[in-house]
Amino acid sequence: MSTHYLRELRSRLPPLYSTEDQSDPLIQLKFFTPDSNWTWYAIEFDGEDLFFGLVIGFEAELGYFRLSELQNVKGPLGLPIERDLFFSPVSFVTHSQIDCD
Repeated sequence: MSTHYLRELRSRLPPLYSTEDQSDPLIQLKFFTPDSNWTWYAIEFDGEDLFFGLVIGFEAELGYFRLSELQNVKGPLGLPIERDLFFSPVSFVTHSQIDCD
């Protein structure tokens, strides 16, 4: 993991637990498997490895996931998880409404 990449993540994401009192936090980043239907939306970051956000796989759930795991997991065709470079931050409520339509 490059120092530059971690620095970028730290600058884009608020620290863990800093948005827990917000009713509609911003989803800042999106990671996805190009060869399956799993998606990870990051809301907060501990600055090292741990994200809090929305994970959509077999079900949608809020929880914690690790950058190190995203870097090591491969999809069913062996493709790595990618970060969506064209994703723009969106509120959690707005995203949930769009995703459910």
